[in-house]
This record gives sequence, structure tokens and C-alpha cells, in this order.
Amino acid sequence: MVTRRSEMTVEQRERMRGGAGVVRITNLVDPAKLPHARLLAELLLPPGASIGAHAHQAETEYFVILEGRGVVYDDGVDTEVGAGDVVATGGGAAHAIRNTGPGPLRLIALILSH
Repeated sequence: MVTRRSEMTVEQRERMRGGAGVVRITNLVDPAKLPHARLLAELLLPPGASIGAHAHQAETEYFVILEGRGVVYDDGVDTEVGAGDVVATGGGAAHAIRNTGPGPLRLIALILSH
């Protein structure tokens, strides 16, 4: 299966999960075509934008940071992240992310079901 960039759906979410600003979500694959996942997307957070804290039950979410700088809240701990870092959250743990850099924070998000 090949998904062309022109076929990908893009949405804007304001105050995503209680966060700040607007997050642009580009669905890299139609969620209905992901057999063991519910999301494979590129997320773009402009400076100051964030995704609020939320937990993952019976699934694991991975963030692959592609560009920019931010802070991830991971099960009670704040950690600075940048390009090349990978964050994994599951098992009921909560996480959040915010852009703390001067430019966009771009990442791939993958949510796998258990």
C-alpha cells in the first residue's frame, strides 16, 4: 500500500486534549487501514502549542521527534526532547508535550493497540 501525500487528510485541532494553541495533524495512513493501530500521523506544534496530559490504556503511543524542541511530561516527569528522540507511553501512564523552541515542533505519532 502506498499513500500519496495528496491523499493524506489534514486536520487542525485547537486546544488538543486541553493543551494550548492549534496542532496540525496529517494522517499518514487512513486510520481505517491500520490493522493494529489507531493513529499514524505527523503532528506539527507551532511555538507555544501543546497537547494536554492524557493516559493510554491498552495501547502505547510513540512520538518520534523530527524537528524542534519541546518538553514531554511522561508519567509525572518533565523531560526536554529534540530531533532524533523517541518517547513511548503506555500501560496506563499519562503524557503531554509542549513546544518550547523558537520554531515548529514536528513529530510522528504512532498509537498501537495491545
